[in-house]
Amino acid sequence: MLRKITILTMILFLLFPQTNIWANEEGSSELVESAKSAMLLEVDTGTILYDKDPHKRLPPASMTKLMSMLLIMEELDKGSITLEETIQVSEYAASMGGSQIYLEPFEEMTVEDLLKAVAVASANDATVALAERISVTEQAFIDRMNERASELGLENTNFVNSTGLPAENQYSSAHDMARIAQELLHHEEITDYTKIYEDYLRQDTDDEFWLVNTNRLVKFYQGVDGLKTGYTSEAKYCLTATAKRGDMRVVSVVMGAETPQKRNADITSMLDYAYGHYELHQLHAKDDELYHWQHIKADNDYLVAAPKQNISMLLEKGENISDYRTEVSVDSSDEWPLAKGDEVGKIEIYKEEQLVKDYPLTIKEEIKDASVWTLWKRMMNQLHHRDVMSNLN
Repeated sequence: MLRKITILTMILFLLFPQTNIWANEEGSSELVESAKSAMLLEVDTGTILYDKDPHKRLPPASMTKLMSMLLIMEELDKGSITLEETIQVSEYAASMGGSQIYLEPFEEMTVEDLLKAVAVASANDATVALAERISVTEQAFIDRMNERASELGLENTNFVNSTGLPAENQYSSAHDMARIAQELLHHEEITDYTKIYEDYLRQDTDDEFWLVNTNRLVKFYQGVDGLKTGYTSEAKYCLTATAKRGDMRVVSVVMGAETPQKRNADITSMLDYAYGHYELHQLHAKDDELYHWQHIKADNDYLVAAPKQNISMLLEKGENISDYRTEVSVDSSDEWPLAKGDEVGKIEIYKEEQLVKDYPLTIKEEIKDASVWTLWKRMMNQLHHRDVMSNLN
């Protein structure tokens, strides 16, 4: 049994997720000229705005760290680690070559500074230090990276290390990198680090280290605030960039460009296209309280349902608001137990009477079982209410 509460929201044109919009335009010049593979993705709706050979397996170089950062952010959210925690660096982590902050064996550094070193300077030693803190060994962390890739449905990704250093059988694709970035950006705090252009570690010591962002676009392109560059002689020049203007955030991925200049040109070409042709209309923000109800078995006065992601519509520029509406459908059964995050209904988008798309509606807050005393009081109140209504009749 469903109760429907119509929310007055009208929209004209919905672009379906997973649709390659660019492919529908005839006679268009190629957006990406240099890179072997590319993809342009709008984050909220998941709409693919452009791609070029997006499933081609290529070495991702340091873009591998997108998955490493995703796991780090997930552990921070769980509370398994904290930003203030100090980590002692192992000899193995300190031995990493390539991009690094020259950690010494047994040196101590906070999780936040190590994360900053990964996000800004692509530090391999900092990446492994964090991996070991989370999973004890880098190999166990790599296993979790591959498990997470599988959970995300990524079919063209395999990790052999956590850093992106050259390794046989380490590969990904522009599509998979875009999806990892999309998931990472659900942790909005990550851009607090990836948008930093320059900073310092070990300040006021003899070992002060200057961090400079390997992604120059964070300084030179409006709205860019991440995410990760990559380069090896095999991978060539790679970049997964993200930009946000207004409510619209996009991810732009380039793999296998011949020079950093061509890489950046391909990225900016895709970003220009996205912001020149589309705009995002946010209907409901993540965690907006869209429905309240009482449950006799819950200690909470009211249960609250909310979307677990932004509910947005991607519109072509020039399109006008028209005949789309959203409805909230909530399961009215007395199912129990319920917990934070449980799906209890849907937010449905309609054009006239046709359902176009729906999003899950979930329990927003922790729920506690009502005590015996609370249950007894509620039952007495209900009986009293029935008696009053009976007398009125």
